[in-house]
Amino acid sequence: MVISAKDSNLLAGLVSALGESFVLTSPVGMSPYAIDHRKRYAGKPLAVVRPADVEQVAAVVRLCAENGTAVVPQGGNTGLVGGATPDASGSHVVLSLSRLNRIRALDGLNNTMTVEAGCVLATIQQAAEAADRLFPLSLASEGSCQIGGNLSSNAGGTAVLRYGNTRELTLGLEVVLPSGEIWNGLRGLRKDNTGYDLKQLFIGAEGTLGIITAAVLKLFPRPAGTATAIVALPTPRTALQLLGKLQSRCGERLTGFELFSETCLALVLKHYAACRRPLAATSPYFVLIELSDSQSMSAVTDMLEAALGDAMNDALITDAAIASSMAQSREFWTLRENISEAQAKEGPNIKHDVALPISAVADFVEQADAALGAAFSGVRMVNFGHLGDGNLHYNVSPPEGTDAKGFLENQAEINRLVYDAVACFNGSISAEHGLGQLKRDIINDYKAAVELDLMRSVKRALDPLGIMNPGKVI
Repeated sequence: MVISAKDSNLLAGLVSALGESFVLTSPVGMSPYAIDHRKRYAGKPLAVVRPADVEQVAAVVRLCAENGTAVVPQGGNTGLVGGATPDASGSHVVLSLSRLNRIRALDGLNNTMTVEAGCVLATIQQAAEAADRLFPLSLASEGSCQIGGNLSSNAGGTAVLRYGNTRELTLGLEVVLPSGEIWNGLRGLRKDNTGYDLKQLFIGAEGTLGIITAAVLKLFPRPAGTATAIVALPTPRTALQLLGKLQSRCGERLTGFELFSETCLALVLKHYAACRRPLAATSPYFVLIELSDSQSMSAVTDMLEAALGDAMNDALITDAAIASSMAQSREFWTLRENISEAQAKEGPNIKHDVALPISAVADFVEQADAALGAAFSGVRMVNFGHLGDGNLHYNVSPPEGTDAKGFLENQAEINRLVYDAVACFNGSISAEHGLGQLKRDIINDYKAAVELDLMRSVKRALDPLGIMNPGKVI
């Protein structure tokens, strides 16, 4: 690749600011940063930079702003919509935050932790646990995703029902603005009525308005006991009825309520030999339930057992298994967490991450299943998600034995069928994965023009040069 004199000066400035070892320009060195997790989007960056602290991040952004060069922030690169992948122009600088991985402070009395954007989510969870606290954000990718990416996509995960999305778990941010200035909003306050809540602009913005470099996160008392069960039931509609009964019976102790289909379970059992079927018989749907409380495990287990006994008497569930140990609870959760990877092992598929009013989930599934079955006979619905907050991962795999790559040619039509059904119920075409490149254009058909104009106005105000993660979101 021929590098212009202007870009050559930029690269020299980056090396001066960071050191030669942390400015990657060889195709081999840059390759892991140039392709997304699903290998659907591949780019060609001008360079990959790996700053060590917020001052170095700011120095990189200032240099890029002076040069008019786009910056693509990247965390653990576990996203599913191409939101952290550069384009193929060879003109973008990928800014990896992986070296910003310090836990700066933990305040047990204030129940907060201040962490840098490159901290792996599991590391934050473990640090909280060591202080007898809980950081409740939990995702299947928690061993590799970084908190900066979680913040930038407003990640949800399996505990939203009780604790909320990443947005609700964040009290303050430190952000490098597109000008290279540093905004220090690292305040551990639960009340601060002094104007606009600026942090909310950057959470969920996918790096298009600035680069999150650190955050103050909420911590919670660590539960003394948890109880986990898997139940079998016939439809998402009965699952919603069960959800209502458990909320009435168990209140805030209901931490997780995860729906998945028999198709999902069969894929996990097929591709993960160590996993076992949790119940004797197959079932159209299953729900993974978790209660947590300050009481002991035996107390919450008794509560869950009584609630499920009532549900069995009311014919809402057909079978149930309650974990008898933490090890068995972990086995149950592994079944749920392996669904995405099992589907990937099965072959190419078309993913949808949608949100609906909880009351509309069953109607949506019936409508979308019927539309897809009529248009594409034999398709396999790999339907799972966080039913307690209305977030479904409504994925479509090709009929068994057919050309999977050829099936992907139907993606635009399948997306349209699914998203039109979502729109019928006033839902969202992106619940927790973001828009990235994948949904950047189609969102124009599902958001009001005034809403899109407001988003563009915010983008122009904060990033007048348009250098922050271009080609994503809007």
